Amino acid sequence: MKITFYGHASLGIEVGGKHIIVDPFISANPQASNIDINTLKADYILLTHAHGDHVLDVEAIAKRTNAVIVSNAEITDYYSKLGFTAHPMNHGGSWKFDFGKVKYVSAIHSSSFPDRSNGGNPGGFVIEGEHKNIYIAGDTALTMDMKLIPLRTKLDLAILPIGNNFTMDVEDAIIASDFVECDKILGYHFDTFGYIEIDHEEAIRKFFGKGKDLMLLEIGESIEL
Repeated sequence: MKITFYGHASLGIEVGGKHIIVDPFISANPQASNIDINTLKADYILLTHAHGDHVLDVEAIAKRTNAVIVSNAEITDYYSKLGFTAHPMNHGGSWKFDFGKVKYVSAIHSSSFPDRSNGGNPGGFVIEGEHKNIYIAGDTALTMDMKLIPLRTKLDLAILPIGNNFTMDVEDAIIASDFVECDKILGYHFDTFGYIEIDHEEAIRKFFGKGKDLMLLEIGESIEL
């Protein structure tokens, strides 16, 4: 399983011979100017919620690639009405795709499209594929529901927001890593705007102090599990 950071909360995942894009907000992010969305491969697009900084490039990517959009029922209904192929999910439900199993899990945030259409309730994803399991938290506060995840899935990586203001901060993300019982963390949703700028060295040090590994990738950088 290969995971690439495209800036903000945008990810590329290669698993089971398939390409997945998560929450594509790339073309309007000046920090991600080195990423050309027209070159990205996508069989699936996973969306945690409907905010513009997570769905900006969905239509452009899906139109070019015919990717299947996977999200909650309200978001998939929105894109289905625009003619895109979509797979609806809801909290607690899972589905076996051709790259692995996906479960849609709880998140505490808000969710509406830039045009104010209903984006349903926000969520995160647990992906089990190629004998590696990851948790993509999406935009969320710290929530006790995170404790449910390790009851069913042993995680190899937790991808957590750490930018504060709109989501968890570093300290809450450390607690979240305890809740999901995973000490290998990929941080995201930081530095894009002034509200969510962080001290990288301090964040890494705080995780290290709790015996955890926080990775902060450069945009375009990848890791393999």
